[in-house]
Amino acid sequence: MRRTATVVGGGIGGLTAANYLIRAGWEVRVHERADALPDTGTALGLWPQALAALDAIGLGDRARELGVPQSSGALLRPDGTAIARITVRGGSTTLLSRPALLSTLAAPLAPGVLRYDTTGDRTGDGADVVIAADGINSRIRDAVFGERYRPRPLGMAAWRGWVSGTADNSAETWGDGALFGISPRDGGLTNFFAAVRMKPDTAGVEPAERPDNSDGGAAFLRERFGSWHPEVRAILDRLDPATLLHHDLYESPALPSYVRGNVALIGDAAHAMAPNLGRGACEAVVDAVALGRALTESADVSEALRRYDRRRRRPTRALVRASRTMGKVATTTRLTPLRDVAIGLATRLG
Repeated sequence: MRRTATVVGGGIGGLTAANYLIRAGWEVRVHERADALPDTGTALGLWPQALAALDAIGLGDRARELGVPQSSGALLRPDGTAIARITVRGGSTTLLSRPALLSTLAAPLAPGVLRYDTTGDRTGDGADVVIAADGINSRIRDAVFGERYRPRPLGMAAWRGWVSGTADNSAETWGDGALFGISPRDGGLTNFFAAVRMKPDTAGVEPAERPDNSDGGAAFLRERFGSWHPEVRAILDRLDPATLLHHDLYESPALPSYVRGNVALIGDAAHAMAPNLGRGACEAVVDAVALGRALTESADVSEALRRYDRRRRRPTRALVRASRTMGKVATTTRLTPLRDVAIGLATRLG
């Protein structure tokens, strides 16, 4: 009898897991709350590990074909001078928009596998395994581990978007309490992202000062970053408020396990992290393939899930901590000249 899996969440991790298990002979159903795949979204960086995971489901070459390769980048000061030049070790990063990646992952699935407008809340329908790929606000995680493991705010606000025209290279500019990143992406567009550290109130709970986002945050971004170097100003001049995406940044507390019973958590449901290392989407893909491999290596689902947890919990928790640290360093409000010297030296020695 074919083994069965219910995947809750039709995002990057969920669709990757579905592809892997279907190729291994499993019967899979994917429940997605949205009524269709998104047709807009910003670029994601697919690092070599994620591309290798996509190779395991036969889609790595398609991602490389659609995306824009980047083997190096730069860290800059607000005046445009370089803090450091960075080279990707072990290959290159492929920059690919979220809609293009999701379409690539959905294309091989037979009709009826991906079911829109469904939440999969009732997941005890006899499936051998339930894969919680329902994102940072995971209902499955809340159900199996409780609300105390919900992601916690990092005290930073972020904006993402895209503008017309192409960028040749990736660069991230670090200032006092803020950063601004620019990168190429598919479709002849340029991706950008910005983050600003928010000042806590006296209780240290909620930000005392929030940017005005009545226009998507466009006016705030132009005021906050308008004195930065010409490449940043060129993006600000061309941005369309209608395409701006704004959200506060969160990270997951350390879960005691990524599995409970026949439920496995992957991606942001398990380990939401700050975006400063660009690894969130990558780790969802790697999680999904690691889980698929564990489930196909063992006929015992419980043992397979324990194996997945052993393989993925420690490295992803390390990335959560490292991403938080990088975000704090990039947006520090103290000793920024010393930070720049230290980062420059570290990258040259590394």
